[in-house]
Amino acid sequence: MATNTFTAPPMSLRTALNVAVIGAGAAGLVAARELRREGHSVVVFERENRLGGTWVYDPKTESDPIGLDPSRTVAQSSLYASLRTNLPRETMGFRDYPFAASTRDPRRFPGHGEVLEYLNDFANEFGLTELVRLGTEVKRVGLEGGKWRVRSRCGEDFLDEIYDAAVVCNGHYSEPRIAEIPGIETWPGHQIHSRNYRTPEPFRGQVVVLIGSSSSAVDISRDIAGVAKEAHVASRSVTDGTIGKVPGYNNMWIHSMIERVCGDGTVVFQDGSAVCADVILHCTGYKYNFPFLDTNGAVTVDDNRVGPLYKHVFPPTLAPSLSFVGLLLKVIPFPLFELQSKWIAGVLSGRIALPSSDEMMANVEVFYRTLDESGIPKRYTHQLAEYQFEYSDWLASECGCPPSEEWRKQIYFATGKNRKVRPETYRDEWDDEHLVPRAYEDFAKYCSNGN
Repeated sequence: MATNTFTAPPMSLRTALNVAVIGAGAAGLVAARELRREGHSVVVFERENRLGGTWVYDPKTESDPIGLDPSRTVAQSSLYASLRTNLPRETMGFRDYPFAASTRDPRRFPGHGEVLEYLNDFANEFGLTELVRLGTEVKRVGLEGGKWRVRSRCGEDFLDEIYDAAVVCNGHYSEPRIAEIPGIETWPGHQIHSRNYRTPEPFRGQVVVLIGSSSSAVDISRDIAGVAKEAHVASRSVTDGTIGKVPGYNNMWIHSMIERVCGDGTVVFQDGSAVCADVILHCTGYKYNFPFLDTNGAVTVDDNRVGPLYKHVFPPTLAPSLSFVGLLLKVIPFPLFELQSKWIAGVLSGRIALPSSDEMMANVEVFYRTLDESGIPKRYTHQLAEYQFEYSDWLASECGCPPSEEWRKQIYFATGKNRKVRPETYRDEWDDEHLVPRAYEDFAKYCSNGN
């Protein structure tokens, strides 16, 4: 890894650029703040009519419940009504704008509405709303003459503008991934992706098979079990010891993955069991999707690997004028978005240096080889999990920021362990109370965020 020995120029000598930010969710908002702090001019494009990205709950669902029809109406949100955070709030906030307990929803693992209000507070605190063009869909971002032409649509009006740089922050919860199931073409039941799940009531009295083992699969299966005749959860990660009826439930079972489905409605699992089901609900994640981005093949999506990207952010041949924030999975998202944004802003101004294009590409190739040698599929390229703190501390070092707080790391790992021990109650019962005061001691260093 190349060592950054670059000496930052004084503010008066830094380059100020015109930057387009695509998306006004958490990633786009903090990117806008960091870019403006660095002296850049920023415009944020947001297709929907309010800030918050995926944290905006919308009871409406898409016209195609499984999400395969490219002409379907697309809902803004993938949230379900009962969703609560699966991380405690003290870990979630931006590093200098704590997500402290509020009178609106004081729970340590609050509901989705509290997260949206936090993002609105953040946008108002730092004057970001004035940078956002709501109801404006980006139709194309393409390189022309060393700059980026952004074509956008607001209502019936189209606008073409030129920017020095583009930062892609459009999220990754809009294009569903669907499990491939032998026999599905003739199976008579109903399929839905979790993106279009809102409440359990439509499944009352039905036999539902859910596919997946993510947090959403766990939450939704518990939701549905309260009204369904039967709930069956199929997962690749299941072990022989966990197959069978779920403790505490009379109508929910864990199975290995689906082997096939039949024309009479039967769903056959790899463990040999079978059930006649009304619904298959895919809690199977999402595909990265950038339909507006034209890089002439410099950036591609291959089995959910967006690449090549140096440190999951910069495409080597287009850096630093094109960058991505928020591709990473199984991380504490907001503080990581913040550090990625600080890095991008500093690189664009000339305060932080990148390695050469060749050096960045070589780094990417080594990373890909490491994944291959470890047997990690391409689709998990952006999944960091425990490696996230090594990554975020590297970003912090590049930006001249302190590393991740020790309490944040300890709470994250304690929550992961607690989730395994108490899958039903981890949001309301925990053993890391002694770490929370340490977080609030750090919070006291910052001005109140108005909560």
